[in-house]
Amino acid sequence: MAIRTYQEFTPQLGERVFVDVSAVVLGDVQIGSDSSVWPLVVIRGDMHRIRIGERSSIQDGSVLHITHAGPFNPDGYPLIIGDEVTVGHNVTLHGCTLGNRILVGMGSIIMDGAVVQDEVVIGAGSLVPPGKVLESGFLYVGSPVKQARPLTDKERNFFSYSAANYVRLKDQHLLEGYAG
Repeated sequence: MAIRTYQEFTPQLGERVFVDVSAVVLGDVQIGSDSSVWPLVVIRGDMHRIRIGERSSIQDGSVLHITHAGPFNPDGYPLIIGDEVTVGHNVTLHGCTLGNRILVGMGSIIMDGAVVQDEVVIGAGSLVPPGKVLESGFLYVGSPVKQARPLTDKERNFFSYSAANYVRLKDQHLLEGYAG
């Protein structure tokens, strides 16, 4: 089963959420309406909370986890993802915060305490180090990530297009019975 209770926490799914049968979502996780979780994704809210907004898409093979509270980090870091966020294939998100209307390129890693403000594109294969803040309105690339240039109007318009595209696709998958 893709949706699993851990201790007293059962993942909460908004309306029309798609979770592929091969994905694992467990613990203190909330996923907003019209969002999608694709094959082989792991969303593990076992030691802190994970929140995913509306119309966001978590692509195949991505791993989403948190940083637990402990002696080296008294509050830990939850994982927070806003609305209309497209997370590419094989991305690792760990105890970070992503705003709204973001594209995270395939194979990227975003580490503990990093904050990605609204309307950011992160190029494929990028590494966002712990605690780094990515300012709204820019393309970031590299390992470690560096600000490359301001986003174009076309790129800014792509955020809502991508979100709508994945809403349509997950609706088709739901119609065909591929959810968990």
